[in-house]
Amino acid sequence: MRTVPSSSQPSRPSLWRHRAFALLASAHAVSQVGSQISLVALPLLALTVLHASPVQIGLLTAAETAGFLLVGLPSGVWVDRMAKKPVLVVCDVIRALALGSLPVAHLLGVLGLPQLYAVALVTGLATVFFQVAYQSYLPVLVDSDRLVEGNTRLQTLGTAAEVAGPGLGGWLTRLVGAPVAIVLDAVSFLGSALLLLGIRADEPAHATERRGLWTEMREGLAFLARHRILRAVVAASAFANLFGTALMAMLPVFFIQEAGVDFSTYGMVLAAGSVGGVLGAMTTEWQQRLIGGARMLWLNAILAGLALLLVPLAEPGWKLGLAVAGLAVDGFFVASWAVASVSLRQTLTPTGLLGRVNATARFVNWGVMPAGALLGGLLTEAISARTALLVFGAGYLASCLPVLLSPLRGLRSLPRSGGVR
Repeated sequence: MRTVPSSSQPSRPSLWRHRAFALLASAHAVSQVGSQISLVALPLLALTVLHASPVQIGLLTAAETAGFLLVGLPSGVWVDRMAKKPVLVVCDVIRALALGSLPVAHLLGVLGLPQLYAVALVTGLATVFFQVAYQSYLPVLVDSDRLVEGNTRLQTLGTAAEVAGPGLGGWLTRLVGAPVAIVLDAVSFLGSALLLLGIRADEPAHATERRGLWTEMREGLAFLARHRILRAVVAASAFANLFGTALMAMLPVFFIQEAGVDFSTYGMVLAAGSVGGVLGAMTTEWQQRLIGGARMLWLNAILAGLALLLVPLAEPGWKLGLAVAGLAVDGFFVASWAVASVSLRQTLTPTGLLGRVNATARFVNWGVMPAGALLGGLLTEAISARTALLVFGAGYLASCLPVLLSPLRGLRSLPRSGGVR
């Protein structure tokens, strides 16, 4: 979870009037709607059309996130060497083509789990490069003292798009089937690519010196490892992602098979987290002013963990509201954490290192997700889904310890410099 105090000046025009920023934000929102449709449709496709087991659902989620483990570190070096916009556009096109192959295979009667795993892996690899380039592109488009404002706008718009996605995905899956629902995701990535092509912004010259892949990767690793504040935040995020991915990967098994909800209701339950995320992103700066950026980080980590423990208590009827409340409150605190931590990393990292530091953080934070997904499938198959979710919720709550045991606990506001031993 994360944030830096904003020094934006009221007299300046809104970032929504900044053409390049508006196009970047619109592209992000369009692709997020489609991605959230697939978040529902892909596992339901595996579960209901291909009759996948909990372990196979876990493998699907692991394939989606394996890219951060496989190329998470070198992606930062490569992104630092390249212009960011072409990377973003190419990644969108790759994801559109890969996802578009699924409905085609279904129509031809040749769709199987191996193709589903392959598509998940390819789109995950493209997402690695997109995310690293995306976070490194924003500082090119806006001034450094508007990064919190920019990240808040992006997070708010993205999570607002996510509100519609899961509900729409569940409704479309029920109405026309998961393969057809995935078509919309492919189209959304093409729309995102077209919006990105409209951005006109000069990027800084890229270094022509090549000092070796490992040498450049090590610089990003070393900076993050030495930085006490960033190190604690990344560690907390990694533990949260490990247990959070295990829990989220098994939600279709829990809700569809154990709690007995239908597809559209399942999508609406997932949308609750996005509603909370919109409010959390919109109130990040207010939270910082009220309690301080540093206090906000560790307090949000605790409250998000407590909220997610409500999800396994859900049952058909009014108790389904426990899951809705848990996901909404978790989404609220995770979204404001995301805005704050990304802005903090962008502020404290030298521009020439930003791609590598972003990639290193993603490698650590997201590299644990395949293990979390596999853990989710294995434990759910060994015991009940409800009990497994309770175990994962307890682990998710414990992820607050790195920030509680760091210098952040003694600070009110987050630093704008320093923090390196």
